[in-house]
Formats: sequence, C-alpha cells, structure tokens
Amino acid sequence: MRIYVMTDLEGVAGVRDFQQWTSPGLPYYDLARSLLTQELNAAINGLFAGGATSILVGDGHGPSAVNIVELDPRVELLRGWGRGWPLGLEEGGFDCIATVGQHAKSRTEFSNMAHTQGCSYLELSVNGVAIGEFGQFAMCASELGARAIFAAGELAFAKEAEALVPGIETVWGKRGTKPGRGDECSEEEYRARNGGAIHFHPEKVRKMIRDGAERAARRAANEKFGLIPMKPPYRRVCVLRHSKEKDQPRRYSIEEHASSFAALMNMPFNFKPVESDAQLKSLLVE
Repeated sequence: MRIYVMTDLEGVAGVRDFQQWTSPGLPYYDLARSLLTQELNAAINGLFAGGATSILVGDGHGPSAVNIVELDPRVELLRGWGRGWPLGLEEGGFDCIATVGQHAKSRTEFSNMAHTQGCSYLELSVNGVAIGEFGQFAMCASELGARAIFAAGELAFAKEAEALVPGIETVWGKRGTKPGRGDECSEEEYRARNGGAIHFHPEKVRKMIRDGAERAARRAANEKFGLIPMKPPYRRVCVLRHSKEKDQPRRYSIEEHASSFAALMNMPFNFKPVESDAQLKSLLVE
C-alpha cells in the first residue's frame, strides 16, 4: 500500500498564530517545524505498522515546514509541485492519501488559524461545496482513485474532513476558541483573528496520531472508504476578502471545466469586483 502524506503547519498542536509561528525569521518558526515533523513521524510509524509499504511526504506549507533532518528516514520528501495540481499525485501508484498538521477552511467557527490558501480567501467552492486546502487535495486524489484515509490537525478541521470524506479516520490535537465566521474582516484582520486555542500536550497528540494512522491503514486494507463522490462538469467560485493594505474591495472569479477537477484547479482566476451585498450572498454557499 503506497501512501502520500500531505502536510501543513497551522493545524499542529502547540502552533499558535501567524504572527510568531509560521514564517521564516519568526521567534517560534523552528519550534513549529519540529513539532510538525514529530507529528508527521508519529503518523508515518502508524501507517507503516498498519500495512503501508512506501510513503511519500509532501511539504505543503508555503515557506516549507518539514524538518528533513528530523524526518523518518524510511520516507521520501517532495517539495515543489512542478506542474501544479494534483501536487505529485499524477505520478501514479498511490493507493491512499493522508494529511498531518491541517487547519480548517476559511469562515470556519472555532478554528485556530482557519484559512484557505491564504487569508485573502473568503470562500472557495466547487459545485456548491465549500472546500479548503484539504478538500482540494482530497478531491484531486479521489479523481485519480486514491482514497483519503487519515487526517490529523485541529478539531474544526477534523469535523470538516469527516463531513467531506466518507469513513475517514481523524485525530485532533487542539480546538479553536473564537466563535463566528469573520466575514466582516479584511485580509489583514482575518490573519489576526483566530489565534486562540486549547492545545493537548504534543506527546499525547503524537500517540493519538500514531494510533489513528495505524487504524486507518488497517481499515484501508479491509474496507472500502475514503473516496469523495465526484461528478463533472466542475464549477469553481472563489471570493476574496477586501484588503485594507492594498485598498482592494471584495472580488470574485468563476471558472468551469467539463471533465477534470485537477485541471479546474490549475485554471487561472479572472477576478472582478463584488458589486453588492446581494451579489456576495449569491456567491457564497455556506
């Protein structure tokens, strides 16, 4: 069983906010990378124990986050996507995917550092379903027949993954404390909005991840789960927040593709200003 594990940083237990944790040069960035890599190693241990024969790790955080020196030497590490979506899955041969360190999509209540791509996104939806970064990757995987079997991150993300992927195994190590969607926020305000969370101790989280990943792999060997129902054609709607720093209003873009979700995700955006609150409401699905 060949598995592709995608990673991100904001969903890791102990990682608190954008301002001090998630970019090079910030006070706790190196600690955040170490915390992620240890969660990742726990998942790797569990997946191999559950029957994985090979694992490719994708470093999915913008400025990079996996510490290759600390990474389990049994796996390969992919950084840089070449042709874009589906982010290396097109090489073929993957039976399943998993994700570690993932955060919830933009507009999610009680999420720690919720966002989609960046904090400029208000909402991204495809065929009337709002999705985040995990959803984009999992749908690409489903299109190629690779099942999403395991997801680890924050509680809000775990709920998101369970709602999107039938039967997926999830583990969460922190839960956000901020109610509300934050639709009123500018890009800059939203980046600062969702810093509150209650965290489990990293050692506890690693054990939970290791056990959950093993369960997922064992289940995947015997159960048919983890594929998202996909039906073309595909229609993508992206709405951006307003930006105070760039003096930009809310904008939107709509694209369609007749047959391929991954091809749709690679299509360029053609943004236009949102003209009214009524139009904004019509563009959002949640």
